[in-house]
Amino acid sequence: MKEVIKNLQMNDCLELLGENYIGRLGFIARSSPYITPITYFHDAEEKSILSYSTEGHKIDAMRKFPSVSLQVDEISTIQNWKSVIIHGKFEELHGSTAKKYLRKFSLGVQETIANKVHESPKFISDFSSRLSERKLPIVYRININDISGKYRA
Repeated sequence: MKEVIKNLQMNDCLELLGENYIGRLGFIARSSPYITPITYFHDAEEKSILSYSTEGHKIDAMRKFPSVSLQVDEISTIQNWKSVIIHGKFEELHGSTAKKYLRKFSLGVQETIANKVHESPKFISDFSSRLSERKLPIVYRININDISGKYRA
């Protein structure tokens, strides 16, 4: 029997986003598409993706062109996989709001890791990029406009 690629239902897309914490962020910089892996937390309550970064190429690009994508996959074999892509808008968070959402990101990723791989990271640096002690992180969210997914099994 020939395997067929099918559409994921919305609840399956949301489940895939919530069960993972590594995705590939797509953005436009200098008129070219870029894709980079990020650690993320799917904030289902607010229909957004939370993450952070330091100043640099990615943040500069998203400030200029806030339309972005995030792809998350679970690949068992070439014949058994699922993939979700979201399209949304970058929003930089500031001050106490940024602190609140960085904490939500950290706790959310810790819980996701605990559920997925039965490990209990204690610090944000255990599962995400290390930050320079001199620079504050840029906390951001991607407000989700569209979600779709495919699977093959």
